[in-house]
Amino acid sequence: MSGLAAAATGVAVATGVIHSPSAPVSFADSLSPVASTDSADKPTADVQQRDAVVSRSADRTQPSTDRREKKDPMKAAALGLAAGPAVGGQESLSSGDPQAIAAALLSKYGFDNSQMSCLVPLWMGESGWRVNAENPSSGAYGIPQALPGSKMASAGGDWQTNPATQIEWGLGYIRDRYGSPCGAWGFKQSNGWY
Repeated sequence: MSGLAAAATGVAVATGVIHSPSAPVSFADSLSPVASTDSADKPTADVQQRDAVVSRSADRTQPSTDRREKKDPMKAAALGLAAGPAVGGQESLSSGDPQAIAAALLSKYGFDNSQMSCLVPLWMGESGWRVNAENPSSGAYGIPQALPGSKMASAGGDWQTNPATQIEWGLGYIRDRYGSPCGAWGFKQSNGWY
């Protein structure tokens, strides 16, 4: 007998599909638990165990109670914050993911997070969000493709290598020229450039 045939036979026997011709058994009946007994009146330990399991599962409908002796006040305070904990100190944006840097800087330029849906494809088409992207024909440089790239020096001396500096300059340029990243994206879609 092959392993598959043995497994199928085992499943069939376990579910009650195989039966003697003189005693028909329905498939639905074979799935119902049947109490086995040592004697006609006394259930075995197996049935008693199953009854105990069923009764425990019935208790799940009752409201749960906190069984800890003390609740952690720090955790309770943290979970109660609507906007999450405040981040203190200073964080360097220069080495992070350019899109994360842009998302973090949007509000500084008066934009909400929905503007990322326009900024991402805008600068993906311009530079692929690469800090060292250079257009060989025009000389445009960096993530926002400033022309000439040296314009970005107004945002910082590290404009050639720092994505945060380039993004700061680019968001300021977009705000002043197009009003928003979605305004710049709409212009680029119509004109092929921004």
